[in-house]
Amino acid sequence: MNTSASVPGNSPNFDFFKFDLTAPQPTQDTDLLKQLSFIPGLKEMILLRQVHALEHATVWVLSEANSAHAPKSRPRKVQVDNELLGGLSTEQGFYLYGQVNISDLRRAVTLGLNRLINGEWDLAVHPRCGTNASVAILLTAGLVVGVNLLLPFRPLEQLIGLGIAATTAAEIAPDLGYIAQRHITTAIPFNLVIENITLSRDIWGRQGHFVKVSWRE
Repeated sequence: MNTSASVPGNSPNFDFFKFDLTAPQPTQDTDLLKQLSFIPGLKEMILLRQVHALEHATVWVLSEANSAHAPKSRPRKVQVDNELLGGLSTEQGFYLYGQVNISDLRRAVTLGLNRLINGEWDLAVHPRCGTNASVAILLTAGLVVGVNLLLPFRPLEQLIGLGIAATTAAEIAPDLGYIAQRHITTAIPFNLVIENITLSRDIWGRQGHFVKVSWRE
């Protein structure tokens, strides 16, 4: 996240893009690390991807618990996201921001990890992840530059082109962000072990709970 992924379950927005070539394998990152161990920083990058997925899953599980206690005013067709929660992943673990009981957080982290490694892979993706914002910015910038070069340099044509570029980017950015998260910025945390959870401050001084993890083969 920063926050971070997709709506788990039967979300209609992403069906077209769920094109997994192969299902995640428990030893995939361990094997990759053995084969490419000469690449500097590879283990840290793999760790960060796995932590990122666990961060997202934890937010989803906490959101589920929160919605379970909410008044049943109307039926929900998609999973509810608690927008008061956010996170930041590092290769040592992740920060969880927002009002949350530490006992609830411990349960959510453990449950999120178990659900991820047992097949609920959509929990690794979250719609408020910073990946989505980055994809949207890059896509918008690319389309704007393309329109600027392709259309005549007259104000009306340029204005129309910018409107089309912005609309197109807004339409497809969420799906591209989902793909980027699922295949690039997150990985199923088969190798993570939860060590402890403490109240801490990040490098910007923001207070949150820090979920420390370690690597296992």
